[in-house]
Amino acid sequence: MDILIGLQWGDEGKGKIIDLICQNYDIVARFNGGANAGHTIYYKEKKVTLNLISSGIFFPETTNILGTGVALDPIILNEEILKLKSIDSKLKPEEKIIISEKAHLVLPTYKYFDQYYEESSHYPTIDTTKMGIAHTYSNKMLRSNPRVADIFSPDFKNDIEKTLFRQHNELSSFGKEIPEFKGMLEEYFKALDFLKKLNIQNTEFIINKAIKEGKKVLAEGAQATMLDIDYGTYPYVTSSSTIAAGACTGLGVSPRNINKIFGVTKAYCTRVGKGVFPTEINGEIADELREKGNEYGSNTNRPRRIGWLDIPALKYAIMINGITNIAITKMDILNGMDMIQVCTGYEIDGEIRDIASLDLQRVNSKPVFKDFNGWNKNFSDILDETSFPLELKQFIDFLESQLGVPVKYISTGPKREQVVICYDQQ
Repeated sequence: MDILIGLQWGDEGKGKIIDLICQNYDIVARFNGGANAGHTIYYKEKKVTLNLISSGIFFPETTNILGTGVALDPIILNEEILKLKSIDSKLKPEEKIIISEKAHLVLPTYKYFDQYYEESSHYPTIDTTKMGIAHTYSNKMLRSNPRVADIFSPDFKNDIEKTLFRQHNELSSFGKEIPEFKGMLEEYFKALDFLKKLNIQNTEFIINKAIKEGKKVLAEGAQATMLDIDYGTYPYVTSSSTIAAGACTGLGVSPRNINKIFGVTKAYCTRVGKGVFPTEINGEIADELREKGNEYGSNTNRPRRIGWLDIPALKYAIMINGITNIAITKMDILNGMDMIQVCTGYEIDGEIRDIASLDLQRVNSKPVFKDFNGWNKNFSDILDETSFPLELKQFIDFLESQLGVPVKYISTGPKREQVVICYDQQ
């Protein structure tokens, strides 16, 4: 099994890289996160954002799995399937999806708890997507959350109605505005009836059987390393394991079966919401990159914070994940700039550190930058590595020498075909 994960704070363009390589795989499986993810792909000249369904859905021979580690919102899954069918009636996503019966369900009240915690002065705000994901995982750890297989229990409907009624009353007692209970319940049960018609199985058996038979499996990660619940910039992180090791627990696969681990990074950095961001830039350059790169949240449309590429953080992410190949996206967004900066280290107590977890809230750190000459090239003319301008080649060579991992893919534009594959890399 191969794994593809993000190396920064998400929004690296993982969907595009998965879309590029998943035609080589028999199974593409989401292993973490929920509808707080947004993987954007161009399909038939249309921009499509996938929140739950794995990015192999556009390939007819690819099986798409929502694994045990996923927080599944049946309402959003239903909407996403209908959206895909409206784009192309031949896709038939409901026939190509297999859902883990052990995946945990997102209840319709959860997003309102998220909203309440974000809005209340009694709780610290971390700028979540307010999709109810944290509440799902917290109740999972409390061993009180329903799983997908539970929807077939004869007592489920009665039990879930009692749970939702209690939570609805609790939210109302907080003074939180929330939709009328009956309508919420009807919408949720309608989505659950749709969910029952889908292919729900013990997906760990399917994946391990496929691996044993020599089939190719790609584990698709949501969010990214710096948002990992344990190794990210806590507490401003997501609620699941976003690193490569999370693919093993999220899909039920032994680490012995892991082969390649692809890491995706932008040519610069972005971050949504609060939290440490040492290479952040503001002003005219940040505004220019934000507009050129369309740096607004896929789900929330929130403007992303902009920063220069962070080598120490990338080294940390590569170490944690065991990355074997790197994909760099949005290289075209830096095109036309006179000067590009890259953070090569952090000065902490008079010493330079060249690798960092970015858990820097407790220390006085200062990023150290290296300047690069920019490049100006019509990127539509770039077909392979030989078409790169000299300055871009120098930039890529520097990154490879610093990171110690080969760059396999370089995205030169937003469309599916705008990717250069570095063929000399394995």
